[in-house]
Amino acid sequence: MLVVRLGAMGDILHALPAITALRKAHPTWKIDWAIEPRWLPLLSAEHENAELGAARTAARPVVDQIHLVPAKEWSRNPFGRDTSDGIRTLKAELRAAEYEAVLDLQGAVRSAMAARMTGCKRIVGESRPREMLAKWLFTERVKTVAEHVIEQDVELAAAIAGDLLRPVPPGLPVDLDAEEWCDRYDELKEAIWRGKPVMLIHPGGGWGAKRWPADRYGAVAEEFARRGGVVLINSAPGEEALAAAVLAKAGEGGHISVIACSLEQLIALTRRVTLVVGGDTGPLHLACALGKPVMGIYGPTDPKRNGPYGTRFRVLRNPESRQDHSRGDEPEAGLLTISPDMVISAVVDLMLEERKAKQAQSHSWTQSWDSASGEGPVWEAKRR
Repeated sequence: MLVVRLGAMGDILHALPAITALRKAHPTWKIDWAIEPRWLPLLSAEHENAELGAARTAARPVVDQIHLVPAKEWSRNPFGRDTSDGIRTLKAELRAAEYEAVLDLQGAVRSAMAARMTGCKRIVGESRPREMLAKWLFTERVKTVAEHVIEQDVELAAAIAGDLLRPVPPGLPVDLDAEEWCDRYDELKEAIWRGKPVMLIHPGGGWGAKRWPADRYGAVAEEFARRGGVVLINSAPGEEALAAAVLAKAGEGGHISVIACSLEQLIALTRRVTLVVGGDTGPLHLACALGKPVMGIYGPTDPKRNGPYGTRFRVLRNPESRQDHSRGDEPEAGLLTISPDMVISAVVDLMLEERKAKQAQSHSWTQSWDSASGEGPVWEAKRR
C-alpha cells in the first residue's frame, strides 16, 4: 500500500502514529510513502531507497519505499519542462509499484492527484477532507469521528484492512551522523554532565498569528536560565532574525544560546533536551513524537485538534481565541494575553510532574527487580 502525506512537518508527525500502528499490526506488509523531499528525514536517515524485502532498520523504522514528490517546486513552475518531466517520471514510478490500496492522509487536491497517478482502484480518504474537491478523487470515503487529527488518521488507517487500531508512539529514524553531532555539542554535553535541565525554544510558526512575541520568549529564557537551566533557541531556516530577537531580549548572560541545525540534527537534539516550549509548530509535535514534555502556547489554532498528544504537556490558550487559519501576520489577540510569568509557572508545574513520574517509575522498577530476584523479563513486564 501507499501512504500519501506530502507535508508539512507537523502533519507528517501527526500521521506517523497511525502508520506505525498499521505497521505493528501488519509487519510483513509493504508500506510505502509519498512525501516532499525536504521532509524525508522524518521517515528515513537513508538517502537511497532500501532494497525491496530488506529488513527495516533504525534508520528507516516504518516504511519501505519512499517516493519523493516536489509538489511545491512544481507549483512554482507548473508549465515548465522540468515539471512535466518530473510528473511523468513519478507517474511511471508509482504505476510500476502496482499498489493494491492508497491512503491519502492529506486531503488536498495535489495529494489526491498523486494518489490517482498510481492507477490504483482503491484510494481511501476522509469524507470531509481539508479541500472538499479532493474527495471526488477518492474511491472510498471514511467518516472520522475523533477530535484530534492523530486519532482521525488512525481511523483512516484502520479502514485499509478493517483493523481496530490505536495510536502508538511513532517510529522516527536514527541518523548516526546527527547523533554524533549532538554528542559533540559543548553546551548540551556540559548541561547533561552537570545534570542541568535543558529547555529548547521554538519561537517560529507557520504564520505570524500563531507566533508568540519574541520578547516574551526571551523573558522565559532569561528566567529559566536564572533558575539554573540551559536554554537553546532553535534558529529554523528563514527564522534567524526571530531567534536573534529572542536571544537579544534574554541577554547574553547565563546559559542561553541560539542553535541552527538540520532536520536530522533537530531530531537528535530533541531526544536529549528536558522539555520543549513553542507554539503550534512542527518542532513542538516532534517533541511529542519523541515523548518529551512540551509547553504549548496556542492562539488561532485549536489544541483539541492540533495540540500536544501522547506525552506530558501543558497548553496555554485564551478561551476567547477563535479558530482562524487566515494566516495573518500579527499575533492573534488572545495569544497576547499570555504572559511570560504564566508560561514559567506552567513550565515549573510540568517539570515537577515529570520528576515525580520518573521517581515513581524508578521506584517501581527497583521493586520489580528485587521481587523478581534479578529476572529481567519480569522487570520488563512491570516496566510497561
